[in-house]
Amino acid sequence: MAEYAYNLYCKDAKFIDLQKIELPMCDGDKCYDNPNVDIMKGYIESSSSILLASPIYNYDFNAVAKNLIELTGDSWTDKLIGFISSAGGKGSYMSPMSFINSLMLDFRCIIIPRFVYADKTCFHKNGNVNDATKDRIEELVDSSIFLSKVLHNT
Repeated sequence: MAEYAYNLYCKDAKFIDLQKIELPMCDGDKCYDNPNVDIMKGYIESSSSILLASPIYNYDFNAVAKNLIELTGDSWTDKLIGFISSAGGKGSYMSPMSFINSLMLDFRCIIIPRFVYADKTCFHKNGNVNDATKDRIEELVDSSIFLSKVLHNT
């Protein structure tokens, strides 16, 4: 879903896969000396909007997404943020809300008022995203582009 969203953006978008970047676990101390933390801070600080994609685990975004926020902290301040999430069932569709609340309260992020939540019914048997879910991702990307232009007067 994240790659599909990325491919909808213009060519100046950046796709970051945290599975391919070694980030330390936040320990509140030496973790901030890791050069990858500075790289991630730079990416976030230079972004006009961010779509964060994460699986839902135990009714919340996964630990990798939480760790990213802890490591990069203030770089999230005043950012426009959208969310794409997936889970096994329909019951945890509100799970992104605690993550959203944290970003709004801690960093004054502006949250795109729609997010994509996908359960197993949103995928074909081969793992590809179905058309209805693609439509929702397209709406999220369109909202991100529109709101970013409005907020940045471009």
